Amino acid sequence: MTVGKREVARKRRDWEERPQSTDANFLSHHLVPAVIGPKQRPWLIDSHHLALALHDAGQKTVLVRVVADLSHLPPGMFMTVMDNRNWLHPFDEHGVRRSADDLPRKVTKLRDDPYRSLAGELRRAGGYAKDDTPYSEFLWADFLRHRVKAALLEKDFDTAVQRALKLARGAEAAYLPGYAGPHG
Repeated sequence: MTVGKREVARKRRDWEERPQSTDANFLSHHLVPAVIGPKQRPWLIDSHHLALALHDAGQKTVLVRVVADLSHLPPGMFMTVMDNRNWLHPFDEHGVRRSADDLPRKVTKLRDDPYRSLAGELRRAGGYAKDDTPYSEFLWADFLRHRVKAALLEKDFDTAVQRALKLARGAEAAYLPGYAGPHG
């Protein structure tokens, strides 16, 4: 349902600053994972920031890696299977679980969650390690949502990142995937 718009803007800048001659190579190394759903429509299950950044930059095509073909399922069962396989994360920009019916059907309709951007920047700053846990950045975003004021995020993002770094190394964050603080 959400992306961090700062993350999208960063990925778009990275894309636009690269030589165009490397587009095909870049795209071939950044396949967007998707599940084929009812009516043969692909459902992105990751790389939403990249997909939106490329769309915003005018890129018309991306390469897709089909993870599963569930096109034979009726819509309700499709959503149940997607949810049970942890291929959905229907939480809004406030961290509230929403109905699968509320999921945007286009990447351009994803809402901004500034805490997703904060979680992304926190990882790049060494606050936590990249992890295979599905939606780990959402878990970090939710952790930060309750500890870093939205006003600080809006007014002074760099200070919010420094605050997040301190929080990420604290004992309260030890349960999160990729925790890089002191152990024991």
